[in-house]
Formats: sequence, C-alpha cells, structure tokens
Amino acid sequence: MPERDHLTVTVQRGGPDAPMRPQTFEVPAYDNQTVLDVVSWIQQNADPTLTYRFACRVGMCGSCAMMVNGVPRWTCRTHVSKVLDGNAIEVGPLRNLPVIKDLAADMDPFFDKWVAAEGRHHPTRSRDEEIAPIDPIAAERQEANAGIECINCSVCYSACDTVAGNPDYLGPAALQRAWTLYNDAKDADRDAILDAVSAKGGCHSCHSMGSCTAYCPNELDPLSAIAGLKRATAKRFFGGRK
Repeated sequence: MPERDHLTVTVQRGGPDAPMRPQTFEVPAYDNQTVLDVVSWIQQNADPTLTYRFACRVGMCGSCAMMVNGVPRWTCRTHVSKVLDGNAIEVGPLRNLPVIKDLAADMDPFFDKWVAAEGRHHPTRSRDEEIAPIDPIAAERQEANAGIECINCSVCYSACDTVAGNPDYLGPAALQRAWTLYNDAKDADRDAILDAVSAKGGCHSCHSMGSCTAYCPNELDPLSAIAGLKRATAKRFFGGRK
C-alpha cells in the first residue's frame, strides 16, 4: 500500500434525463492503480448503477477514454499517481460528445463526422482484380502510414477547442483519416475527399492550436494532417495538384 490509504474520487453523474452532478467516493489506494481500476472499484463496491465503458484494458481499443482532471485520457493507461491533485481526482465523460449516462459518451457524432469527411476507402480495383503493388517508401505512403494507428478513441476530438466552439467542425480524427486516404495510392477519389474537407466545418475551420496532437495517446499528429489538407485544397483551388 502507498502512504495514502484512500483516494477522494469525484465522478460526474447524470445524462439526458438528469442534470450532470458530481458525486464523491472514498476509494482504497493501491500501488500501480489506474484510473480505470478506480472507476471499476466504485461500480463493483460502492454504486453498481455507475455507467462507464471499457473493453481491452491494455490501451488497444480506446473505449475507456474519459476526462480525468479536465484532460481526455485512456483511463486504463493512466496511473492514479500521475494525475492526483493532492489526494483527489475528478473523472467525467468525454467532452464535446453527448452523454448517454455518467461516464459513457455517445460516439455517434464522432463517427458521423468520419463519414462526412469521406473517411472511407474509394477502391481503385474490384475484389476480382489483383491487388495493386504499393511502394512502401514512397513519400505519399509515408504520409498515409503516419495516421493509420488511430483507434477512434476520440481523445483528440474531446481535446479540441474548435469542436467545442463549432459543432459543424469535422474534428481532428476525421480529418486525419481523410488525409490518410488522400495519400493512399489505392484510393480512387481524391477530389471527393477534398470536396468534403473544404466544405463547411472542414479543415479550414481548424485554428491550429494543436491540442489534438498534444493529447493523442498514440502520439499521432492530426495537426500536421490537417495542415496537409489545407495545402492540398489550396493547390487544387489555384489549379494545381499535390
């Protein structure tokens, strides 16, 4: 046991049918304890009605993302000792998304914006044709590879102040996905991607504050991807190509 025996944990409770309100719990403290461990202890030992979401517990699925002391984090990979404020922590649902209940946020708007950003593959060949060869060291392939480890956790979306102030903004994850596909030699419709990301709420709405890159748990760089889309849309506007 560490020197402290208990932690003071404030959890944001509520949802569409009840205003959000803080509820405080005293939780036993242990060495190497994660924030997800703390939330699970509350649900298992103090209040079984607490609602939250998790799956893999090892930083691969992103479903346990929550706000921890005002910062979006994967709670399974966030050790309590790293985020304690005195002897207390506050946990809430992800920012910029509707709340289903307590700590579970509704991810539908996040994924709807992936669709709006043309974040889907436009194939160059059918399944009956041979797979097209790809040069793994090509510059465009390197740009595409830079964003493919996104696991859709929405941490960057919740960290983004532009999303908070502009509900039409597609957000960093959707735009990073669009940039990945734009640079994929197997994607057949670059113009559709640029049309989507240059429309209302697209890449030019980004204020380049960089919270998306700063808080990405996978150390991706959505800010640079958005900058790439801005360059590509500007070049097309002036009659050029990437």
